[in-house]
Amino acid sequence: MKRVLIPIVLSVLTVTGFAQVKKAIVPKKPTTVKAKPVLKTPAVKPVAGTRIKITTDSGIIIVRLYDKTPQHKANFIKLVGEHFYDSLIFHRVINEFMIQGGDPGSKNASYEMMLGGGDVGYMIPAEFDTTLYHKKGALAAARNNNPEKSSSGCQFYIVQGKKYTDAELNQVEMQIGRKFSRIQRMVYKEKGGTPFLDMNYTVFGEVEKGLEVVDKIATVPKNQFDRPLGDVRMKMEIIKQ
Repeated sequence: MKRVLIPIVLSVLTVTGFAQVKKAIVPKKPTTVKAKPVLKTPAVKPVAGTRIKITTDSGIIIVRLYDKTPQHKANFIKLVGEHFYDSLIFHRVINEFMIQGGDPGSKNASYEMMLGGGDVGYMIPAEFDTTLYHKKGALAAARNNNPEKSSSGCQFYIVQGKKYTDAELNQVEMQIGRKFSRIQRMVYKEKGGTPFLDMNYTVFGEVEKGLEVVDKIATVPKNQFDRPLGDVRMKMEIIKQ
């Protein structure tokens, strides 16, 4: 019996054919696209200076005192350190204008008592600077009508103010006899303030936190003398850096 040889057929790929298959089945490396560097927002460094925490019945206000008004700064720090302002009230509030306090007679004042004339027996020479102006949140010293424009030794106000148009600012410039800088104009238009008080009352600080508290106090119900119907008391302390 003859043996039948069954040919075994092997599928053999030539070198050329193998290369073609390899080329067909191996995916191409993806094109690498270099990502653009992400620009990081530079960290905002806190401005150096002494800060005062004002705790009120309506919330907390943090103010920073200016170094450009050293006499007002030193006096305010002294009074706060002596707890002079503790339990005094904001005795005069006017919406879209300011809130005023610091009358020593307001601590135990009856509701019928007229306030605003109390003081500490001395005044502080005016410290005007064109870069310190009555923007919203400005901390400034009250005063009487003395010709030197010296400040009260203790009474102060915080500006609430309102927003102004260019036309209104032009009119104020004519009234006060000086021009506002580009930045001042922008601030008075976008944030508000009381520009007509510039260079007439010393601005010696500004609110860093708590503008909403200023707004709240400025709009409380009040009597015909602008005194709140319910006492808005304050307590102050120096914030240690």
